[in-house]
Amino acid sequence: MSFFQMPTPIAARRLFIGQSGLVLSGAAIALLAGRDALAAGSGAADPKDVQILNTALGAEFEAIAAYQLGAESKLLQKPVLDLALTFQGHHKEHADVLAKTIEKLGGKAVAAKANYNFPADQLKSQADVLRFAAKLEQGAVSAYLGAVPLFGNRDLAKAAASILGDEAMHWAVLRQALGEVPVPSAFMA
Repeated sequence: MSFFQMPTPIAARRLFIGQSGLVLSGAAIALLAGRDALAAGSGAADPKDVQILNTALGAEFEAIAAYQLGAESKLLQKPVLDLALTFQGHHKEHADVLAKTIEKLGGKAVAAKANYNFPADQLKSQADVLRFAAKLEQGAVSAYLGAVPLFGNRDLAKAAASILGDEAMHWAVLRQALGEVPVPSAFMA
């Protein structure tokens, strides 16, 4: 998918929710939140929970690959490269927790794709890489924002909001690095 063909934040949210089509159970959120004891007492996992976790895991793998592309582009100056690698590390942590949760629920975690078809040919400057990353983070913010109110379990909403907060910070910092207003409005759309 081309950088210039990235879905709008609302479309990204709908795509994420549509791909998963489901809401995580209390067991899944308890595992995501590191509350193994709570998860253990909540019964067998619903296969739908594994599906939504795998959807999120796939998105995290895509983010990891996108930051790798930026890091290997040789377009990022040292401080920005360090920032990109830090954000990539956050996505790796998300992916690790998601994969472990899927396994604890008896599912099989999806694997990262061999190729994400990123617009490498359109990345010609540090600003291009930052804009690409910012669009991906904005889409992630929108996806989690759309998912949070769907959760019936407060623990689930809390875990999703935690990831949402991390993605929002990434987006704000990337906008700042581009010389843009880091937080463009008082509300997320």
